Amino acid sequence: MTDVRVYETMFIIDPEVEEEEREGIVEKVKSIIQERLQGEIENLDRWGIRKLAYEINHRSEGDYTVVIFRANPDNLMKLESFFRVTPQVIRWQTFRREDIEKKKSSAPQKDQSKEQ
Repeated sequence: MTDVRVYETMFIIDPEVEEEEREGIVEKVKSIIQERLQGEIENLDRWGIRKLAYEINHRSEGDYTVVIFRANPDNLMKLESFFRVTPQVIRWQTFRREDIEKKKSSAPQKDQSKEQ
């Protein structure tokens, strides 16, 4: 079994999709991370509609969402599969956040022997 790691996923939803449907996609991503990946969401940040650096599918804007979460790397393909079969998601990227992992592991630990 592999250790749990920290990941960041940014995904862009077509802005022409109704707001309720965009919210539903974000909720589905949260559900996949928590239930299917058995992960823990540390931060979810909705950036809203922003200009794209270049056109994607004849769109110049997209609805951005960034999620930072902990999960087992063996299960990550479940999230990627969801993005692939959801045409409203026009772009996504997931990468490991080793900087966050290192910060958490280097945080000072309480010395249990001093408390006794």
